Formats: sequence, C-alpha cells, structure tokens
Amino acid sequence: MPEYNHIYHTFDPVYDENSKQLILGSFPSVKSREQGFYYGHPQNRFWRVMAAVLEWRIPETMEEKKRMLLENHIAVWDVIDNCDIRGSSDSSIRNVVPADISGLLKQTRICRIYANGKTAGRLYQRFILPSTETEIIVLPSTSPANAACSLEELIRIWGNALKI
Repeated sequence: MPEYNHIYHTFDPVYDENSKQLILGSFPSVKSREQGFYYGHPQNRFWRVMAAVLEWRIPETMEEKKRMLLENHIAVWDVIDNCDIRGSSDSSIRNVVPADISGLLKQTRICRIYANGKTAGRLYQRFILPSTETEIIVLPSTSPANAACSLEELIRIWGNALKI
C-alpha cells in the first residue's frame, strides 16, 4: 500500500458569477492531479454522465469541459483543500483542511450543492455545512470504484437530480 502524502489541491474551481449549481468531489485522484483538472482518470464516468445529462458531445479538452459546465451554470470543485492521502484512496483521507466553499457561494448564484459520492457528502457535512448552512444532495459516485452503478443508471439519477 502506498505511503501517506500530504497533498494540496493545486487547481482552481470551475465557476463564474452565473453558476447556479455546484458539484463537489472529495479530492482529486492521482490522475487528476497529474492533469491539473477534475475527473482525469480515463475510467471516471463524470464527463460522460454530464455530457449525456446536458445533451452535449463528450468534451475532450479542459477548455471544452469548462465551457460545457459554465454554459450550463454548473460549478465544480472539491471539498478538501489539502489532506493526507494514500494515492487516490478516499478511504485513506485524514487531516483534512476544507476548501472555502462558503467564499465561493458568496461570489455566485449557487443555490444547490451536489456531492459526487458518499465521501464528498460526508466530508461536506462534517467540515463545510456549518459555515454554509446549505444542505448537500449526495449522488452516486462516477468513480470507477463505484461498480454498483452502470453508466445508464448514473445518467438517469444525475439527470433527475440536476433537473437540466
């Protein structure tokens, strides 16, 4: 098993002043950290789910991904600013320093917050909810580790929740 490393989130949230919905992950995977952008693991289904829900072509570049999100008033970030973690394992996360989600909310029109998976939801409840007082809707993770949900099921559940 890999050793613990203290890692800082090194890329910015995706948002603008017109963002109305926020999707929060827990912390970037090793692949995402290497690429410097969200959901970078090739087996993560986030971009396929969002493209299907938003009726867009699956974005390939960072700019296409940002444009798809922003044109649909969706912001993306992670609950954790920095932590100790082994590789990409959410279950290994400890010594959490949360991201400034309440600061982001003050700069936008975000009125609904979603967690991409149970870990992000649990971390939000523990570290962020007291400062935002905004409940989070926990959606099934798009991670390849969540083999219980098919792509079609993720698209249905996420589409119903986002009501886009």
